[in-house]
Amino acid sequence: MCNKRASQYHKVEIPPPQPFLKSLKNTLNEILFADDPFRKIRNESKTSKKIELGLRHVFPILEWARGYSLGYLKSDVISGITIASLAIPQGISYAQLANLPPILGLYSSLVPPLVYATMGSSRDLAVGTVAVASLLTGAMLGKEVNPVQNPKLYLHLAFTATFFAGLMQTCLGLLRLGFVVEILSHAAIVGFMGGAATVVCLQQLKGLLGLIHFTHSTDIVSVLRSIFSQSHMWKWESGLLGCCFLIFLLTTKYISKKRPKLFWISAMSPLVSVIFGSLFMYFLHDHFHGIPYIGELKKGINPPSITHLVFTSPYVTLALKIGIITGVIALAEGIAVGRSFAMYKNYNIDGNKEMIAFGVMNILGSFSSCYLTTGPFSRSAVNYNAGCKTALSNVVMAVAVAVTLLFLTPLFFYTPLVVLSSIIITAMLGLVDYEAALHLWRLDKFDFFVCLSAYLGVVFGTIEIGLILSVGISVMRLVLFVGRPKIYVMGNIQNTEIYRNIEHYPQATTLSCLLILHIDGPIYFANSSYLRDRIGRWIDDEEDKLRTSGETSLQYIVLDMSAVGNIDTSGISMLEELIKILGRRELKLVVANPGAEVMKKLSKSNFIESIGKERIYLTVAEAVTACNFMLHTAKPDSTVPEFNNV
Repeated sequence: MCNKRASQYHKVEIPPPQPFLKSLKNTLNEILFADDPFRKIRNESKTSKKIELGLRHVFPILEWARGYSLGYLKSDVISGITIASLAIPQGISYAQLANLPPILGLYSSLVPPLVYATMGSSRDLAVGTVAVASLLTGAMLGKEVNPVQNPKLYLHLAFTATFFAGLMQTCLGLLRLGFVVEILSHAAIVGFMGGAATVVCLQQLKGLLGLIHFTHSTDIVSVLRSIFSQSHMWKWESGLLGCCFLIFLLTTKYISKKRPKLFWISAMSPLVSVIFGSLFMYFLHDHFHGIPYIGELKKGINPPSITHLVFTSPYVTLALKIGIITGVIALAEGIAVGRSFAMYKNYNIDGNKEMIAFGVMNILGSFSSCYLTTGPFSRSAVNYNAGCKTALSNVVMAVAVAVTLLFLTPLFFYTPLVVLSSIIITAMLGLVDYEAALHLWRLDKFDFFVCLSAYLGVVFGTIEIGLILSVGISVMRLVLFVGRPKIYVMGNIQNTEIYRNIEHYPQATTLSCLLILHIDGPIYFANSSYLRDRIGRWIDDEEDKLRTSGETSLQYIVLDMSAVGNIDTSGISMLEELIKILGRRELKLVVANPGAEVMKKLSKSNFIESIGKERIYLTVAEAVTACNFMLHTAKPDSTVPEFNNV
C-alpha cells in the first residue's frame, strides 16, 4: 500500500456548477415530490390522457372502479355491513365521550366515508370517529364552554373545530408537508395513545357506576377523586349490568384474537350488546331506575350545519386551536393505520393524498353535522379481516348507517349508557400497547423514555400536556441526532483496504502516526462546535496513548466524510479553524471521500486552496497510503506532495 504510485490516485471531482433556479427547483422537488407523483402524467403526450390521469390521481375511485368485478362487490358488501354493525354503537359511544349528542356519532359515519371512498387511496381503511380525538374535543372544548349550560354553542364550536382540522389537513396535503405529522415518533404515539386510552377507560367508570356529576378534568388523580368521593352515589344495578356486558365484549374479543377467522364475533358483539341492553331496559326499566339510557335520537339523515360555524372572536381562536391539535392526532393515526394494512396487502398509499382526503371529508363533514373523523384501527382491522377489496366497503357502511338514521333510530331509545361505556373500554384496552412498550425497552431505552413520558404526561397531567411532551421530546431527540452526530475512530481490516469503526470491529488495527475519524452526519451550525471539541478530545486521547506506549508521535488526522451529506458555512468555518488549531500542534488535516454537495461548497468557500488539493482524497485507503508515503519519504514537518488528485 505504501508503494502506490501517485498516478494511481483517483481524482476527487468538483460537481459542475448549476444555475441557481435549476438548483432550487431540484431541491424543492426532492423535498416536496420525493415520490414523483406526476411521473405518469408528465410522460403522457395526449392532453385528454393527461386530464384522465390527473382525475384518476385526485379521485382514486376512478382507478379501482375500472377493474371492479362482481366478486369484489360480494366481499365489499359483507365487509361494509360488518363494519356498520361496529360503527353504529361505537359512533354513539364516542359522541358521548366528546359530550356531543349521540346522533352525531351516526351522522359522522355517513358523509365522511362517502368522501373517503372517492378520494382515499387505502383499500382497507374504514372511516369514522375515534375515541382519542373525541376525548380531546370534549376535554379542550369543555374547559371553555359548558356543554350542559350552553349546548348550542358547544355543538357549533365542535363543527367549527372540525372545519379547521379539515382545512389544516387539506393544506398540509396540497403543500406536500406530510413530514410535519411525522414529527411525532412511533414511541411518542404509543405512549400518547396508551395514556389517552387509560384516561378514557377511567372516565367510563362514570357510566358504569351510574354517576351523574363528574369531573371535567382528565388526569387520573381528579378522576379517581371524583369517583371515590361519590361512593354513596354508586348504583349497583348500573355496575352489575356494565360488568356483564364488559365481560361479554372482552370474551368475544379474546376469541377473535385467538381465532382470526372468527373476527365477526368481536365485530358484531357491540351491536349485540346494544340490542340486548335495549331489550333489557325496554322490558325492565320500571324496575331499574338506577340505569340511565340514551333517550330519543332524532330521525333522518344529516341536517346542514354550514351556517352554524362560528368565526367570531373569541371563539374562533379556541376552535382553531382545537382543530389543529385534534387534526394532527387524527391525521397521524389515520395514515399510520392505512400504511400498516397497505403493507399487509403489498400496495402503497400516498400520505399526501390521504391528508387531502381526510381534510376534504372533515370540511364537508363540518358542513353536514359531523365532527372529526379519521381511520380508526379497530374498525379498519374488522374491515381488513372481513375481506374487503376496495374502499366501496365504506360506501356500504354509509348506506347501512343512512338506513339506520331514516328508520331505526327509535330502537336505540332504551340503550343503557353502561353498554356504551363497556364498548368504549373494550375498544380502548387495545390501544394500551404494553408489548410495544416492552419492545422499545429492549431495543432503545431512549425511545422507551419518550413513550413513558408521553404516557405519564397524559395520565397525570392533561391530554395537552401529554401531547406537548410527545412533540417536545420527539423534537429534542431530533435535535440531538443533528446536534450530536456520532464520531468514531476507524481502523484497517487486515489484508484489505477497508476501514471500519474499531468498536464495531475490534480486530481492526489503527495505524501509527495516523488518526482516522469518521463523522456520521451532516456538519451544520448546530453541531460544528461540538465536532471541533470532540475531534480535539480524540486527538488528546490518541496522543496520550502514543506517549504512554512510547510510539511515534501523531502526524496526520484523516477525516472520513463519506457520511457527511451536507455542510453549511458554520461547518466550513469549523474546518478552517480546525486546520489552524492542528497547525499550532504540528498536525496536518487530510479529508477523505467528501460528497458532491460538500465538495461544491468547499470549492466555493476556497477551503480547498486553504487545506491544499494534495490533502483531499477519494477514499480513506488512498488518504492513508498518501500519508504513509509521506511519512516514509519526507521529514515530519514537510507537506504532503501533491498527487494531482483534485
